[in-house]
Amino acid sequence: MKDLVLTEMPLNELNDLLESEKERLMKLKMSHAVSPLENPLTIKFARKKIARVMTEINKRRVKSN
Repeated sequence: MKDLVLTEMPLNELNDLLESEKERLMKLKMSHAVSPLENPLTIKFARKKIARVMTEINKRRVKSN
């Protein structure tokens, strides 16, 4: 997901996306612990996506103050 897409999303959608990505990451970690994933880099990409969303949320929080 590009940063441009994140900047255009409303705050409530960003929060929903953050929660769903956190759940997805948790499921990926659990399934990787049971049996190795075909591509373990998906965990890395999921963490980066969560970081991007959190960064956008924090930017908006700072901007509003």
